[in-house]
Amino acid sequence: MTIFGVAGAVALLFAGFSVQHSIGGINERQFGELIRYNLIVAESSSATNQQKKEITQQLKNSAVKEYAPVHYEEVTKIAGDNHDMQSIKLIVPQKSQDFSHYIHLDQRKSGKKIALTDHGAVISERLAGLLNVKVGDQITIKDSNNQPQTIKIAGITEMYTGHFIFMNQAVYQKTFHTTFQANASLVNLKNPTSKNTNQQAANFIDLTGVAGVVQNTTMTNQIQTIVRSLNKITKVLILIAALLAIVILYNLTNINVSERMRELSTIKVLGFYDREVTMYIYRETILLTIIGILAGFGIDKWLHHYILTAVPPDDVMFNPALAATSFIIPTSIIAVVTIGLGLVINHRLKHADMLEALKSVD
Repeated sequence: MTIFGVAGAVALLFAGFSVQHSIGGINERQFGELIRYNLIVAESSSATNQQKKEITQQLKNSAVKEYAPVHYEEVTKIAGDNHDMQSIKLIVPQKSQDFSHYIHLDQRKSGKKIALTDHGAVISERLAGLLNVKVGDQITIKDSNNQPQTIKIAGITEMYTGHFIFMNQAVYQKTFHTTFQANASLVNLKNPTSKNTNQQAANFIDLTGVAGVVQNTTMTNQIQTIVRSLNKITKVLILIAALLAIVILYNLTNINVSERMRELSTIKVLGFYDREVTMYIYRETILLTIIGILAGFGIDKWLHHYILTAVPPDDVMFNPALAATSFIIPTSIIAVVTIGLGLVINHRLKHADMLEALKSVD
């Protein structure tokens, strides 16, 4: 019971702290380091030359730091356990050299930068997980005209919100059998505050030739809502796990002491010191607690993986990497509880009535 109780408490503590680590900072990582643009300004397909000129003039406004023409398209793919239709943003830059100013592509585990090459497209990690594909595989998506297109995967990039496909002009023209044509612009603002971003977005929307403006506000709010909700749950989980450890260790140790009081009184009469008497029985608790901690870590990785795949929606990914604190803090909490209860047991045995305990049961 001690082993299973401690293992359960450790598993819950580990799940709480590891989930906190997995969701902490993903907003800053996604929209501060990976996605660096502030706006996507999409042109209307029916925009005239004059309307396009107005958009260009607005892009050269003093509030705009830099912009890059891209081909922007919403494509779809059925994926996930429920076979839902996933909306995917296809972005093809006109110039791949400066693309990192707007979107940073890298491998999450190695941190290695991913370049857009002629070998295929780069897809976001969450999409790759839903489709269960890896580099070198092929996927078939449907373009904005609902026509199937087959894409070869040349890289999988770290991305926590939304589904993305990135490719250069050559891969786009080969895949979609059409010439490249920029229909949108990635925009970086000199003042990227929320208020100014909304103002500049409104300025672009007022232009007749603009079909729409994409901001990161919606995705940011979505992640913040999920993070706030999960933080509340993990705090409750951590509290319950700590209470579970206290109840399990105290009750089982207390039962052990009560049933062996005659034995403990006997060795105390024989000359054992108070600390020796306590360790005579509490050494078992310490050993079982260590075994319980190791057993808890045995199921922690599976539990963490299950939470990260079951909780977030299909277009959101939590960071699956484990931090050292996810192992250290649960172990420290269990150690503190064990030591604290050891002091309680030591006090109890120090003041035990040996004469009463050694009386004949008859």
